[in-house]
Formats: sequence, structure tokens, C-alpha cells
Amino acid sequence: MRVSFHLVALAGLALSVAPAWAQTSYPLTLDNCGVAVTLAAAPERVVTIKSTATEMLLALGLGDRIVGVGFQDGPVPEPWATAGAALPVLAEKLPSQEVVLEAEPDFVYGGWESNFAADGVGERPSLTELGIASYVSPAACRSIKPVKLSFDGLFADIVEMGTIFDVAPAAEALIAEQQAELDAIVPDSRGLTAVWYSSGTKAPYVGAASNAPAMMMTALGLDNIMGDVDDGWISASWEAIVDANPDVIVLVDAAWNSAAQKKTLLAENPITSQLDAVQHERYLVVPFPASEAGVRNVGATADMAAQLAALTFDK
Repeated sequence: MRVSFHLVALAGLALSVAPAWAQTSYPLTLDNCGVAVTLAAAPERVVTIKSTATEMLLALGLGDRIVGVGFQDGPVPEPWATAGAALPVLAEKLPSQEVVLEAEPDFVYGGWESNFAADGVGERPSLTELGIASYVSPAACRSIKPVKLSFDGLFADIVEMGTIFDVAPAAEALIAEQQAELDAIVPDSRGLTAVWYSSGTKAPYVGAASNAPAMMMTALGLDNIMGDVDDGWISASWEAIVDANPDVIVLVDAAWNSAAQKKTLLAENPITSQLDAVQHERYLVVPFPASEAGVRNVGATADMAAQLAALTFDK
């Protein structure tokens, strides 16, 4: 059975009324970032790299299949925190292939394509030769350009995971829950502009037009000042941000570059300190693990919608 999920990602995702999906038929072959992945059966021993991969499986009730995690970007949130706390940590950063192999996985699920390198968990062909399937979060593909991310596309990723692990009912339930939460978000109607400040000090690394930042800002009703750049994230300049003078600044809160540190930098930088958003502290804060494509995007968008509704403007 060969499946190309992302060719039909936008087809018929009215899942709250859809019938239950059929049981997965193996062997299953699918295309993932231009790589053909064949599974003889549902994976039983999985290593996850990056929080987005770990949390996807936890959200689908597959924590008991995870035999090791690496490069986690932050603590696992409720309602998966208890299961997440019990997972074996292979490395605080990217584990080596040797460390990964010691966990005896049959499937390695990476949040970034760059995780699969000779000096990382191993190149994908070498893992295949060892009988280990590999998978990259589709929005993080780099060898082929991913399509512009949408919530329907994100839900299609959940469908794909449900098919890979033969847990379609769990995937269906998760999507229905997230769709209901997404439907409850009311986009802001004030015509506000925004910049998504992910990281960087000398030059800001910001969200552009095609990945999770753009998707979430669109759902919030915000006009992304970098929305004309066809990329996921880009290195910008402080001068460009000042020229645009966004009404709102989205701050990504990461352990290595917190939202508090970003606020201090913006307030102390002679250029950015003049921004209206900085002077009036018109910030939205999103945890780093929720800023990349994954199961936390919907909840983070709903949280930011509440933050945005609490902001006041003269305009």
C-alpha cells in the first residue's frame, strides 16, 4: 500500500462528521520529504527528536512506543506532562547515531530534517540499511520545499501519523478536538500588523509567509509585516521592523532566548525602543515548542487570541 497523504491533505477534513477510518494495511509505503518510507508493521520502538515529534505521539496516546527522546525544546505541557516525564532522555541536544542505536528503535521521528545527519542521529539511507525507518515532520522538510502550512495541512499530518501507527480513531478524535478549538477563535478585526520575533539579537530571526508563524498570525487576524517573503523564517533587520512599525510583536519564549530577554533587548536597543509596540508593551508570547508546526499550534493560537483581545490601541 503506497500513500501520498499530502496530495490529498485538503480533501474532506470535516472530520467531526466523517466516518471512522479503516485499519491500516501493511506493508505501508509513503513519501516523506522526497524519501520513500516503507513500514512492514506499525512502529513499536520509536526515538523522537525535537518536542514537536514527541508531543505528536503523546497526543495520539503513543507514549508507550517511545523508547528515547532527544533535543527537547521545553517541558511537555498538560495533558501529556505525566507521560512525557517518564520518557528516557537520550541526550539534551541531538543524540549521536550510536546512542540512538542503543535504544534499538524501529522508527526515528525527527522534528527537523537536519536531525538526520552523519554527525547526528544518522543519515536516512544508513538508518534504512539498518532496518530503521525514519520520518521528518513534513513542514520541516528542506530537501524539497514544503507547501505553505495551513491548519488543514497540519491535520493531514495527524492523519498520516494515525495511519503509520494504525491509530486512526485517536487521530480522528484529536483532529475533531483541535478543529473545535480552532473554530472558536475569533480573528481580531482591528486591522493590526505584527512581527513574529523568534530569536536573534544583532539581527532578528522572524516568521515569514509559509510556516507556523504565518498560519497562526492569519488565524489571529494579524497582518504579518514579513508576509511577502516566501519562506518559513528569515533573518531580517531591525531597521526593516522599525520602518514597518508593527502594532504587535509576537515573542517566542525559549529557554535559550526568553521572552523576558527579548523585551529587555527591544527596550534597550536605541532603534527598537522607539517602536509603539515596545513603548506600550504590546506583546504576545508563545512557547518555542508551540511555535513550530505541531499539535500545540491550535492551543497556542487560542491563547494568543486571548492575549491579543486584552491589548488596547489608540487606533
